[in-house]
Amino acid sequence: MHVRPLRAAAAPLLGLVLVLTGGTASVAESPAPAPYVLDAPVVFAHRGASAYAPENTLAAVDRAAALGVEWVENDVQRTKDGELVVMHDETLARTTNVKEVFPDRSPWRVKDFTAAEIAGLDAGSWYSPAYAGTQVPTLRQFLDRLRVNGQRLLLEIKLPELYPGIEVDVLRTLGRAGWLRPGYVDRRLVVQSFSADSVRTVHALRPDLTTALLGTPAVADLGRYAAFTDRINPWYGGITAEWVAAVHDLQGPHGRPLEVDAWTVDTAAAARKVRDMGVDGLISNRPDLVRDAVAGY
Repeated sequence: MHVRPLRAAAAPLLGLVLVLTGGTASVAESPAPAPYVLDAPVVFAHRGASAYAPENTLAAVDRAAALGVEWVENDVQRTKDGELVVMHDETLARTTNVKEVFPDRSPWRVKDFTAAEIAGLDAGSWYSPAYAGTQVPTLRQFLDRLRVNGQRLLLEIKLPELYPGIEVDVLRTLGRAGWLRPGYVDRRLVVQSFSADSVRTVHALRPDLTTALLGTPAVADLGRYAAFTDRINPWYGGITAEWVAAVHDLQGPHGRPLEVDAWTVDTAAAARKVRDMGVDGLISNRPDLVRDAVAGY
């Protein structure tokens, strides 16, 4: 597997991990990972360890690191003044206090607010009072924290149709943060999107970068994507072993079989079921539970 860590990389990420709870920093020991098998699926922390900390925040990244989870998934959008921020929803309403701070700015879309306005929002209290004051991170802040923690990134370009040219912005930020250097671009980074056009654009701009298309294309349509994507990442409930095998039968742009990372797998039973279909990765809000269920890493 091109971006799967070597077996030796399943050792703890760091001896010590910085854990942020709200505005308070503490140091926690990284646990040794559970035993695993070589061909088990790689586990990705969905929006960070988002079952245990507010999604897409540095606190969720640190929680994943504290659990010994190396791969983190996130979502990227663009602000009114061109900053890239880590946010899943098109609007800020669900995961911040934007309605209270800007009551007259409905529908509170990310693209209608400046980076400074978003930085002033509380992105933690909705999850728990313990995370009050947690900020929406910029992509650069997110990347820098992953580097400190020794983690890897599955980055989703969210709603690219709302942000013309966002692929160039994402690659520029990745480059400035050092994530397009050898050792990062080939082993620590995957860029994905539900938009085939966006994935195709990323591949055209950086053919060396590993890309993934989100969704579950029909078997008859899979071949059209193999020229520009390395992975097809579906919802786990909509696939079969036959579909996974059909994906694996195709070669991607780097001359390797296409791979499959399934989302969002949050129970041990689902993890084992999808593992037995032959998937290469599991994307989970509860990455520790899923990892232990499939002896993965």
